[in-house]
This record gives sequence, structure tokens and C-alpha cells, in this order.
Amino acid sequence: MQERVKRRIVFGLFILIGVFAGIGILPGVWSLTGLADNHIINNFIVDAIIGAVVLLVIAALTVHWILDIIARAEKSLSTKSTSYLLFGSLSTIIGLIIATLISQLLFSKLPSGFWSTVPPVILMVIFGYLGFRVGTTRRHEWRQLFMSLRKNDDATRKKEGVSDDAPDVTVADLSENFHKYKILDTSVIIDGRIQTLARTGFIEGTLLVPNFVVHELQLISDSADALKRERGRRGLDILNQMQKDIHIRLEMTDRDFEGSREVDGKLLKLAKEINGIVVSNDYNLGKVSRLQNVPILNINELASALKAEVLPGETLSVKVVKAGTERQQGVAYLPEGTMVVVEDGQYYMNQQLSVVVTSSLQTNAGRMIFARPEHSSQGIRSKDKEGK
Repeated sequence: MQERVKRRIVFGLFILIGVFAGIGILPGVWSLTGLADNHIINNFIVDAIIGAVVLLVIAALTVHWILDIIARAEKSLSTKSTSYLLFGSLSTIIGLIIATLISQLLFSKLPSGFWSTVPPVILMVIFGYLGFRVGTTRRHEWRQLFMSLRKNDDATRKKEGVSDDAPDVTVADLSENFHKYKILDTSVIIDGRIQTLARTGFIEGTLLVPNFVVHELQLISDSADALKRERGRRGLDILNQMQKDIHIRLEMTDRDFEGSREVDGKLLKLAKEINGIVVSNDYNLGKVSRLQNVPILNINELASALKAEVLPGETLSVKVVKAGTERQQGVAYLPEGTMVVVEDGQYYMNQQLSVVVTSSLQTNAGRMIFARPEHSSQGIRSKDKEGK
């Protein structure tokens, strides 16, 4: 919607409100000022015109501020999930209904005036806001409640012997094996590979970023240490890119735990509460999560698992970039970062070299491959043939 159209709508609404406000309020004002008997001023048309003009002036003074609020609201709502909007709307409606019932019980018998109009409006604002907050901040619990009710209903039907003749194989029970929310921690956001992985579609469900993780990223980006500051800003940039990416399902949550100060503890509590999975590159967090029976996905472990297996005798093409720790050794790296230790590699520094794999070693830091230049292996094989 163009800004000009929005501006016209704002002015139209203010004029409409002004007409009704003038008709409803100005007769009382004329009575207080002693002009109630002056029918030239105190009449339906004049009251409506005065009210419309007053609200039109207010609209002209505040239209830029109102349009800015509308733009911010549209931007905020566009980033929210369907479940957020659904539960927020339903709970707001419930809050307004409760406020209306309370107003009918307490204020309906009062004479028309301040006490019969203002308190009900205040109650509707308060209960509407409370309903919205309860619906949006606790939507995970509501979803789990509905799922548990459905489970109980299915169990009751089975006990009563009520079942379909043929099971629907297209409907699977995902409550135990499927975790909808993948909760991202600070390390995996800064790492950045989660963005590429999410775009491929291999991660099912929704990526969830708690506000306390965003707060930690902000603290890191404001650090006095230049390296930490750069890492924090990188994490915030990646998070903003993921929010704008239409191929990535990303949600934010303001769920927090007042009793916990450390982010790791809050992540594990949140995962337990919503039956989610923590996504992290933190090795220590992985150990703690397994002790507490909280599932965790480690991007580093995934990257190691996806590295191609290299068997002895295979040929690789590498570039020796530095000297090794042992005499005459050279070090090269495969494209995914695996270290290749080349025998006599110092003689081929900064050269592209064809090598033959002799062995490999798996360590905590990763995998190491040991190799020797292919031409030296050919020389050895040719000598063996001559000896035979």
C-alpha cells in the first residue's frame, strides 16, 4: 500500500472519529458553558463539523508519527510465524470477551457517564494486552497441550475399541521422533554455516532464536576486544540475513528463565520445555546436554561426517603450503580443511603435487592424511619390478 493511500485512510478515520466525538461530547460542553440554548451552535451538524475539524488538525500534526508506527508494525508482523499470529489473535479476542463480561457485571448498572464508559475501555485494553501476551509467549505450551489432548483422545478410542478399518499411512506420529524447533545458540550463528545448511532444506522444522541469545550477540559485538566485536557483528549480520531469507523458517522467542544467568543453561531449559533440539558448535555444551538427555546437533560433527573417506593407495592433487613438524615433511590441505602431511614435501613448497595416500589418522582436532609424492611411489614400484 502506497504512503499516499495510507495517509488518506488515516485522515478519513480521524474525521470519522471526530464526527462521532463531536456529536457525543460537544452537547455536554455547551451545557457547561451555558450555550445549550443557542441552537445555532448546539446542533447536530455544527457538533459534527467541529469534531471533524479538530481531529483533522490532530491528524495533520501526527500523521508522520502514525505512519511510522504502522510501518514498524507491518515489518514486525511480517517476521512473525503463522502460529504466533493465530495464538495472539485468539487470546486477544478471549481477553476482550472477559473484559466485556466483567464490565457488564460491574459497570452496566451505573448511570451513563465517566464510570460507565472509561473503566470498561481500560479493562478491555488491559485484558486484551494480557491475552495477547499469554497467547504469544506461551504458544509452545498451548501446542503441546493440544497434542497431549489429541493423544489422550486417541488412547481412549483405542481402549473403547473404536478404530478405523484401515490405518491412514499418510499420517505419521511425529510426537516422539520429530522435534519441530531447532534452537540456535550463539556459536552456531557466528559460525554461519547454519544459514547455508538451512537453505538446502536438510533441517526440518523451524529454527528458533531466543532473545537471550540475541542479547549475548549484542554484548559480544560491543566488546572492547576487536576480535570478539567482529565475531558478534558477524553473528548479527547472519541473523538478519536469515530473517529476510524466504527459504528459511526462522522464529524469535522472548521466553526467558529468571533463575538462570548462563545462556547454555537457558538453552537446555528451553529445549526441554518445548521439546526442541539445540544446534551448537560448543563441545562442552554438547557434553552437558547429553547428561541432561537434551538432543543436540553439532555442525562440526556433521561436517566431519560428510568428509569423503580417503583410502590408502588413492591419488590426490594438493598444494604444499608450509613445512611440517618432522624433517623434510610438507603440509597441504584438502578443500574441506583436512590436513595432508606429505613425505619429502618441503622440496615442493607452493607447488601443485600429485600424492599417494599411505595412511590416515582420526584425532579430536580432526582427521590427518599421510601421503608421499606419486612419482616416488612409482620409482619404488619400478625398482620392485626390476628386482623380481
